[in-house]
Amino acid sequence: MKTYSNLYSSICSYDNLFLAYKKARKRKTLKDYVIEFEKDLTNNLLMLRSELLLHAYRPSPLTTFIIRDPKTRKISRSEFRDRIVHHALCNIIEPIFEKIFIYDSYANRKGKGTLKAIERFDEFKRKISRNGRLLKYSYKDNDAIGWCLKADIKHYFEEVNQEKLIDIIKEKIADEKTLWLIKTILENHQTREKGIGMPLGNLTSQFFANIYLNELDQYVKNVLRVKYYIRYVDDFVILHNSKETLQAYKYYIDSFLRNNLLLTLHPDKSKIIPLRKGITFLGLRIFYHHKTLKKTNINKFKRKLIKYYENYKYANIDYDTIYDLIEGWSAYTKNANTYNLRNEILNPLERIFGGEISTKEYNRHLKCEKKQKFLDAQKRENKDNI
Repeated sequence: MKTYSNLYSSICSYDNLFLAYKKARKRKTLKDYVIEFEKDLTNNLLMLRSELLLHAYRPSPLTTFIIRDPKTRKISRSEFRDRIVHHALCNIIEPIFEKIFIYDSYANRKGKGTLKAIERFDEFKRKISRNGRLLKYSYKDNDAIGWCLKADIKHYFEEVNQEKLIDIIKEKIADEKTLWLIKTILENHQTREKGIGMPLGNLTSQFFANIYLNELDQYVKNVLRVKYYIRYVDDFVILHNSKETLQAYKYYIDSFLRNNLLLTLHPDKSKIIPLRKGITFLGLRIFYHHKTLKKTNINKFKRKLIKYYENYKYANIDYDTIYDLIEGWSAYTKNANTYNLRNEILNPLERIFGGEISTKEYNRHLKCEKKQKFLDAQKRENKDNI
């Protein structure tokens, strides 16, 4: 397997740090800490570069807070300058690992995401059920058209073994300086047991999560030879028309996780479910011919929208932020049968924000105008030539 060395100079280059800064500030341009950093941007980036080159870089302690929306989660947030370092690292090493990730890993990857994962689930569902036609009939289960192993890894981010993660990374990266930076970032997280766990909420944690569970992906695809497998962070599904086969897969996967990654399947959240009952996956309940949103997700969006509106009234955020929220939610909900729900929520917003226009809308309008002017000019030119 090819390994990469001499990466550290690229990570620490001013151009890479500047790109990382632009990524870290995205959607946060009005934050006080971003404005403060930008007051002396060049010197701040040069100072960060010097610290990295001299191995004097030390990340600030993480800010930790609890959110309950709806389940309780412990989120850790890094200082802005540390987030720049995270982006700088990922800018260089992410393309290396992207080459070895399987197609059906959908979290935190360009061109992937929840919508693509749901589309893939639909594709797999049609294949194993032959577009909904019964494959076999069981009087015991009164079901036939296929089964789903819906699985979840217990306390995933809290249980990742950092030493094991470094060993996996070393299979591709042989640069000791880059490995030093990765260890420095990992060790900044205060855990109940030294060397165990990653902070939920960091860019690097999301990326490392994919590296760690790529070991599982490769086992499932290349050893078990599973066809219809989809993973999103620590949630994964396998579709098959045999319940017995899925039971075997579950046993082998649990054994692999315990022995190779020091993880376990969640005993309550890892089940084999007939497809006819609907599968809860990435916030949707997916049936054969329709999908519904989980009530908890609807309530979560409503609470978030109210919070955003309050911030908007007091000029803490601009309309672009609200527009991005609404646009993202609308695109997501169109994957389910939510026509009435979307009208119920979005129509009042149209009355409230009808006079506003976002930067995205404005740019699209300009693009359409330019295109129309170009087409009109072509028509006039063709007419003159005739």
